[in-house]
Amino acid sequence: MNRASSAAILALLATLGAGLTYLAQQVSAPRIAAEQRLIDSRNLLDLLPPDSYDNQPLEQPLSLENTALANSALLAGYRATKAGRAYAVLLRSQTLGYEGAIDLLIAIDTDGRVLGVKTLKQTETPGLGARIADWPNAWLETFSGRSRTDPGDNAWALKKDQGQFDQIAGATITSRAVIQATHDALRYFDEHRRSLLGSPPDE
Repeated sequence: MNRASSAAILALLATLGAGLTYLAQQVSAPRIAAEQRLIDSRNLLDLLPPDSYDNQPLEQPLSLENTALANSALLAGYRATKAGRAYAVLLRSQTLGYEGAIDLLIAIDTDGRVLGVKTLKQTETPGLGARIADWPNAWLETFSGRSRTDPGDNAWALKKDQGQFDQIAGATITSRAVIQATHDALRYFDEHRRSLLGSPPDE
C-alpha cells in the first residue's frame, strides 16, 4: 500500500469517527437536556411539598412587569398549581450582597406567606456570607410563614436596624440584602396578586 492510499484511508477513518461522534452527540442531546431539566426542576421546586402541585411550573414562566424593585430585581416567576388552582408562586430574585449578586428563589403561598427561601447563586465570603448557600438553611427558614404585614414593613430589617431578624454571624450586608429582597418579593406579590395567581378554573 502506497503512502497516498494510507493517507486516504486515515482521512476516511477520521471523517467516519467524527461523523459517529457527532451522531452520538445528537442522539444523546435530548436525553442529557431532559436530565438537566429534571435536576433544575428539583433544585428550584424543592421549596414546595411534592404533592402540592401537579403542573410543570418551570415550563410555563409568568410574564412579570415592573421587575426593578426597591432593593432587588425579579428575574423570573413561576406558578405552581393543583387541579388548575394556584398553590404557590415562585419568584426568582437578584440582590446585591457583600461580594456580588445573590440569586434567591422565594416561594409564596396564595395567602401571601413565605413557604421558603433558597439561595441559587452567590459569591459571598466563604465561611461568612456564603453560608446562605447551605441547604437546608436554618437562617433562611426564619422567613417561612411570614408575610408582608407579619411582621410589619418596618420590622423587615435586622435587629441592629430596629427590625425583627437576626443576622448571619459576620455577614451583616449579606443578611440585610436577603431580608430586603424577600420583603421586596412579598410586596410585589401583594401588588400583583391577581396576575401572579391567575383565575381559578371555575371562573
